[in-house]
Amino acid sequence: MQPKLFHLHALSALHCGTGQSAGVVDLPIARARATQLPIVPGSALRGVLREHTTAKDEQTARTLFGMSDKVGALAVGDAHLLILPVRCLAGIVSYVTSPFILRRYVRDLERTGVTLKLPDALAEDAAKVTAESVNRIDQTLVLEDLDLQADEDDSLDPCANHIAQAVHPHDPDTQNDFIKRFALLPDKVMGFLAETATEVRARIVLNQNTGTVRKGGLWNEENLPAEAVLWGIFALSESNNKQNPHSAGNSFQNAFPDAETLLQLGGNAGVGSGLVRFLH
Repeated sequence: MQPKLFHLHALSALHCGTGQSAGVVDLPIARARATQLPIVPGSALRGVLREHTTAKDEQTARTLFGMSDKVGALAVGDAHLLILPVRCLAGIVSYVTSPFILRRYVRDLERTGVTLKLPDALAEDAAKVTAESVNRIDQTLVLEDLDLQADEDDSLDPCANHIAQAVHPHDPDTQNDFIKRFALLPDKVMGFLAETATEVRARIVLNQNTGTVRKGGLWNEENLPAEAVLWGIFALSESNNKQNPHSAGNSFQNAFPDAETLLQLGGNAGVGSGLVRFLH
C-alpha cells in the first residue's frame, strides 16, 4: 500500500448528510461518532472520484475502483475537519483549528513520510495566533459570541505555513492571508464552534399550483461553510485487473494528472453547493 494524504477545500457550502434528524436541524452533516467533529465519509468521496474517472477513462476507473468481481486498487478514507472558518469581529473571518485536530493531522502526515513540527505550547486555556494576525483586538479574539484571550505564538508558523502551501500551492497572496487569519483554539472551544458555527440554511419546496410552500416542504439543512478545509488518507495497492497493463499508480496519475481537481460533493449541486478542490 502507498499511503498518501489529500486535502479538500470547500469553495461553497458543503452538505454531506446522514439523513433526517429528530433535532433542531432537520438535515445535519455527517460527524464522527466519538468526537462529533464534521467529516466527509470516504464512501461519498470515493463515489465522486469514480464518477470523475469513469467520465475520462472507463478502463482506468475499473482499475482504481474495481468491478463486480474484482476489488479496486484505490482505498479512500474519511476526510476529517482541519480548518473551520469562523465569523470574527476583527478581520471578518478566522481560520481555526485545535491541538487535538493538529496532533491527528501531523500523525497522518508522518504516515505519508512528511514531518511537521507541532507548536511548542499547544493551546489549553488561551487561544494562539500568528504574529501577523488580523483577528485580535487588544489581545482579544472575538469569535461568534466568544471573547478569548489570544497570545501571539511564533511556533504556530510551521503548521500555518504548511497548511497554507498545501491548500493554496500556487497563490502566495492567499497563503499570506491564510496565515494572518490562522488561530489555534483550546479543544473545548473548537468542539463548541464545530457544533454551533456551521451554516444552517432554511430550504423550501413550493406548491406549483398555489405558489406557496408545500405542506411539509420547509426544512433546515446544515452545511460546512465555504473555505473549510478537511484532510484524509488514500492508498493505492497493486491492480487486481490483470487485463490493464498500467500499474495502480499510473492509473491514478492518468485519472488525476493535476495536483488539484474540482469536484462536486454531497447534495444540492443545482444551487451551487458542494464545490470542492481535491488536492493530493
